[in-house]
Amino acid sequence: MGGKQLGFTDYEQSTAKKRTKREKFLAEMEKVVPWQALVDLIEPYYPKSSSKGGRPSYPLATMLRIHLMQQWYSLSDPAMEDALIEVPTMRRFAGIELISDKIPDETTILAFRHLLEKHDLGQKIFETVKAHLKQRGMAMKQGTIIDATLISAPSSTKNKTGERDPEMHQTKKGNQWYFGMKVHIGVDKDSGLIHSVETTSANVHDITRAAQLLHGEEEVVYGDAGYQGIDKRAEIANKSITFRVAMRPGKRRVLPDTPDGRLLDLVETAKAHIRAKVEHPFRVIKEQFGFRKTRLRGMAKNHCKVNVLAALTNLFLARGYLLATG
Repeated sequence: MGGKQLGFTDYEQSTAKKRTKREKFLAEMEKVVPWQALVDLIEPYYPKSSSKGGRPSYPLATMLRIHLMQQWYSLSDPAMEDALIEVPTMRRFAGIELISDKIPDETTILAFRHLLEKHDLGQKIFETVKAHLKQRGMAMKQGTIIDATLISAPSSTKNKTGERDPEMHQTKKGNQWYFGMKVHIGVDKDSGLIHSVETTSANVHDITRAAQLLHGEEEVVYGDAGYQGIDKRAEIANKSITFRVAMRPGKRRVLPDTPDGRLLDLVETAKAHIRAKVEHPFRVIKEQFGFRKTRLRGMAKNHCKVNVLAALTNLFLARGYLLATG
């Protein structure tokens, strides 16, 4: 046999009859991610191999696939390198199938992430995926649901600087204090897909980022009780939008047991059923992709990561439609 050969673990995996959950998931993502559009987006910023020699750059497509697997499986740079060494399925997905191919080390994986952060490519990846979904018939124009969720940050000061991340802050929710950041999203009320993303420290009130979460074509906006008074804000006042914001819980609890009171309660229930759709992307980001706590320091790095996660969340939620429509 001439040429390169598969390693033993690659051969063993390729001959296995049962497909693992990881194999099935990556096979779906292979089909739904707009790979060429993302490669074309990043390529102008990606370092070229020098004619003077030196170590050649890894293929951009390989580094992109590795970066997306990091997000899907919530892996640090060292853990991603280990996974590529240990897991044949992930190695094949990255395009590193042959035993003679060199696996990118954690420094190379880190450098690719820094490239995305430096050129704000996380947000551009999100916009590219939105454009891809729109081309496939998944426009997000009818109505918007806005909400925010807390993401914790390490509170330990046992690090090189001896301090917590100065760009993260604490806030109180109910009777509990949280330290970290907020992810604010605008979601299409029909498809449940994210069309707008903002990131702030945890102490920023949800309502202050509401205007940035609107794409401008919606006619109705839904929000929880934290957005009470949104229609009176200066940045919102001139917009011809109907706001359907939840009643404050305390006020709802004391609604009278009268026809009017019961009708108001039914209206609140209907609003809650629609608002529940915004929880689906948050569940994917926090549970499916494991982003419950920041690993990176600083808002810029986390903003880039959140935008990539939002793009991947949209593809994950839309995968059934995308696979069915070819």
